[in-house]
Amino acid sequence: MSRVTLAESDLDVGAEIGNTSVVKTTGTLPTTAHVPAPSSGVRAGGDTAKAAAGGSHSDGGTRVAVARLLLERGPVTAVDVAAELALSAPAVRRHLDALLADGEATTREAPRRGNRGRGRPARLYLLTEAGRVRFGHGYDDLAVAALRYLAETGGPNAVRTFADRRASELVERYRDGILANGTVTGRVGALADALSAQGYAAAARRAGNLEQLCQHHCPVAHVAAEFPQLCEAETTAFADLLGTHVQRLATIARGDAACTTHVPLGVPDRGPADDSVGGPRTERSDTTTTSRKGGSEYDHRS
Repeated sequence: MSRVTLAESDLDVGAEIGNTSVVKTTGTLPTTAHVPAPSSGVRAGGDTAKAAAGGSHSDGGTRVAVARLLLERGPVTAVDVAAELALSAPAVRRHLDALLADGEATTREAPRRGNRGRGRPARLYLLTEAGRVRFGHGYDDLAVAALRYLAETGGPNAVRTFADRRASELVERYRDGILANGTVTGRVGALADALSAQGYAAAARRAGNLEQLCQHHCPVAHVAAEFPQLCEAETTAFADLLGTHVQRLATIARGDAACTTHVPLGVPDRGPADDSVGGPRTERSDTTTTSRKGGSEYDHRS
């Protein structure tokens, strides 16, 4: 029986494996792959990849199959990918080029063995870290397990202390630049830039008589869903840095589309709080966060 060569599918690059801006880790394959996880060993990888290549062209299954083969067999040549998946060479190179363009794959020169003739050496393809993320990882689960252990061994205050320290470190390197702005509006804009530089996709905009700080991505949303102390500590750190009370009205961790913080307009009425790593002393409940300094109180809706 002769091998059947599958025709190249006309796929939308952007709708397939290229989007890595927001990652929800589950430890399983992307749902678009429709590929069962291999039970064991490398041998299952080839069979699984073939199944993906032949079973779901319209939803990006071929590209997922190519990427999975790079994951399990890489570094590997384009010729080997085409042979393993029973695809034409042009079809394979199209998907490999798309993975390269999206930063999800990279190449290296194949090692030379003996005396080779003229011509370019073969290129080996392998996934980058961004490409590996598409197949899931356990970082979030590890972080949740670590905080659970911290809570069990050190108590709730230990988690809160960790959250305060993390929030302080989140903004500490940008503190001087943010405080150089004399108005709340300027500080909110600088804070948004600082958060965006750390992967929060933040933006500031005017909303009536206040500024609105929107974080469209949260790298720790999965962890914060179980440990809201992370969100509460962020709110307190923002209030300290902006010099005014703020209201956290929505969070991605609670299922909202973005983390939204409302900040009243005006001139900051205080400078930075405590310069210690833990930040200002705080009292928290399920609904508010109160930051105390110098006899003043600033309430933050968590």
